[in-house]
Amino acid sequence: MVAHSTKPRFGTLLTAMVTPFTDEGAVDLDAAQKLAAHLVDGGNDGLVVTGTTGETPTLTDDENVAMFKAVMEAVGDRAAIIAGTGTNDTAHSINLSRRAQEVGVDGILLVTPYYNKPSQAGVRAHIEAIADATDVPVMLYDIPGRTGIPMETDTIVALSQHERIIALKDAKGNLLETTKVIARTDLDVYSGDDGMTLPLMAIGGKGVVSVTAHVAAPQYRALVDAALAGDFETARRLHFELDPVQRALMTHIQGAIAAKQVLHWQSVLPNSVVRLPLVQPTAEELNPVKADLAEAGWEI
Repeated sequence: MVAHSTKPRFGTLLTAMVTPFTDEGAVDLDAAQKLAAHLVDGGNDGLVVTGTTGETPTLTDDENVAMFKAVMEAVGDRAAIIAGTGTNDTAHSINLSRRAQEVGVDGILLVTPYYNKPSQAGVRAHIEAIADATDVPVMLYDIPGRTGIPMETDTIVALSQHERIIALKDAKGNLLETTKVIARTDLDVYSGDDGMTLPLMAIGGKGVVSVTAHVAAPQYRALVDAALAGDFETARRLHFELDPVQRALMTHIQGAIAAKQVLHWQSVLPNSVVRLPLVQPTAEELNPVKADLAEAGWEI
């Protein structure tokens, strides 16, 4: 088994940040900075900016870069900032990654190319081309439920040999394959599925890149710290306490929509505006969200 470092470069609790918008639909950089500070104050030691939860498919490159700059300015001295620069267009991804490097981000998140469904050789060539074009550390992102194809274990192992590819956000939902990755590489592996945080950490994962941590960062901080310390009794208790909150944010409506809605209810965001093709939830769609939060003992 490969020996793993004890201090992940990107931290152990990262939130995949939403991108706040004004009532008119423009990127709200002031709200983004306030949200970033709120998340770091709550226990995050890393943030992913304009990943999928940040609605990056509907952002212009200038909006992406403005978000990188704003969050770096707000909390870059207190947390690792990972820029979501991966697309299904290699040249576009290289350009955006270079712009992120100019801002000074700590890393870039590269998702498996979506929609065009390349072969595994194409996936590897795409990611290596981006990693070769910058000097920024890379976190891979494997989420076949969104991209249409997995990043297969042999591909991940091959990519782990690249000097700048140091981490994996694993949203594959297959602990057997994740076990192989942890055993065969020195990547820092993070759960990309909130509900799998404890199981993945039990086999050697370093933490989580979470959506639900938008609204429950202190609880995730405690869970991750307990798991890293080998205190699985505490970690299990927190895992079960967080279950209805995770269900509220991740199982009824799209994650960015749910996170923005709950953050608005908590008065952390001034609104819950999303961009098309995402739309505001109906009252009926929000009822099960409220029911799950009530089960967790939250008053909304």
